[in-house]
Amino acid sequence: MRKLIALFMLAGILFAPVFANAQEAESDSVVQEEETTPVVEEEPEATPAMVDDDIVAEEQSFHQVVKEKFIEGDPLYMTPVLICLILGLAVALERIVVLNLSTTNTKKLLNKVEEALASGGIEAAKDVTKSTKGPVASIFTQGLMRYSEGIEMVEKSIIAYGSVEMGRLEKGLVWISLFISLAPMLGFMGTVIGMIGAFDSIEAAGDISPSLVASGIKIALLTTVAGLIVAIILQLFYNYCVAKIDSLVNDMEDSSISLVDILVRHKLTGK
Repeated sequence: MRKLIALFMLAGILFAPVFANAQEAESDSVVQEEETTPVVEEEPEATPAMVDDDIVAEEQSFHQVVKEKFIEGDPLYMTPVLICLILGLAVALERIVVLNLSTTNTKKLLNKVEEALASGGIEAAKDVTKSTKGPVASIFTQGLMRYSEGIEMVEKSIIAYGSVEMGRLEKGLVWISLFISLAPMLGFMGTVIGMIGAFDSIEAAGDISPSLVASGIKIALLTTVAGLIVAIILQLFYNYCVAKIDSLVNDMEDSSISLVDILVRHKLTGK
């Protein structure tokens, strides 16, 4: 405590001249400002307020622009495109969660199955596969249930049930593909309707004026852009899901071959 008090006293001694000089400098500057004009004091205060307003406007500009473009594109044509985006993202996110939960460490599972076969036989191996989640474990269970019918029936059972699991993994992708195709079509429909409105305005006025066709052309372009943006976003999610499914299918095929090799090695597929 004494050392701390001594340090504060030493800091006060060292910085006292600095504070005194700073106060003198401030007093001199105040005197100089009073001798010149008082208007100078108001300008520094007004400048930060303007900068803050600009910063706030820049932060809100993205949302404002999106909102304005949505209204300018006519909600009648932009709303269906937005619905395609919402539904497509909902299906894509659900598929991504399901596919990630379906991922299994096949090497670890095969080691457990082999250890169970060596120690407890087929029933112990089935207990291991039944307690493991994922399509690979389900295929193993179906193959082990046919062990008494021979190796050929095990292979056929694995192939048949593998196609079933693959269909489950691909469930919902058709809806994402539908929204990918539907969004640009709705955008192009808004484009055609907007161009028809522009030509109707020209026909009614009997004159080609930029102000007459500007609104129709603007609606046409905005709906087209919105449809293409939605299609691009959903296409990225679709490709991710397809790549994940391909990876899971490859794991199922490789692990199924390894399971058959394990069963042959332990001579547990006899009738």
